Amino acid sequence: MRKEELDRLADTKLYDIADKWYNQMQNALIPFISLPTRTKHNIEYDERSEVWKYGDRETLRNANNAKGATHLLKMAYVVWFIRQQLRENRSSTLREMYYISEGWKRAKFGAQDESNHLIEDLEIITELSREAFHLRPEEDGASIYGPLRIKENTRRGEKVLHCQEDVGESGYSIPNNIENVEFVEHDAKFVIAMETGGMYARLMENGFDEEYNAILVHLK
Repeated sequence: MRKEELDRLADTKLYDIADKWYNQMQNALIPFISLPTRTKHNIEYDERSEVWKYGDRETLRNANNAKGATHLLKMAYVVWFIRQQLRENRSSTLREMYYISEGWKRAKFGAQDESNHLIEDLEIITELSREAFHLRPEEDGASIYGPLRIKENTRRGEKVLHCQEDVGESGYSIPNNIENVEFVEHDAKFVIAMETGGMYARLMENGFDEEYNAILVHLK
């Protein structure tokens, strides 16, 4: 999906959240929102996509008390903040959003974990990733090095590069939003992922990728 299309989709889905609250109040209902219950009993394996997903059990969050009303207020502010980013074509980190919330009075977050969890709620409701909201983590993304050719759509146009021949010693930095990246071809026998940068650098120095025809991925 192109960036412009993804931006419009994210904006529409976020607008729909606020629109439902508005209609609920118009019908003299206490505003509420439904979310999948986050328990191990509500996780199911989807064989088609080969990933674990939430089941049908839902939790209702409403504004019938001060705590519930405050939660929906914070969500409304975050929806407004993200839609503003989409319209202005800018982005921010999760940490920046947390600090910006200091100016939201009663809607400000007490800790960053709270704002992070709310973003996760919006990801579940909209079925979109935080990258679609123009939000990114504070740290840099992962890196990849090996016999893989990719195509990336950048602000300067389409770019095709090889993750051995066309990158530096640190490898290709995987962007936060991978919607703009496409695999072109590879001749790797396997992929090996590691958390430590030291091990990643050591394998590259030893030519592990060339000797064993492997793709190396540094996770962060």
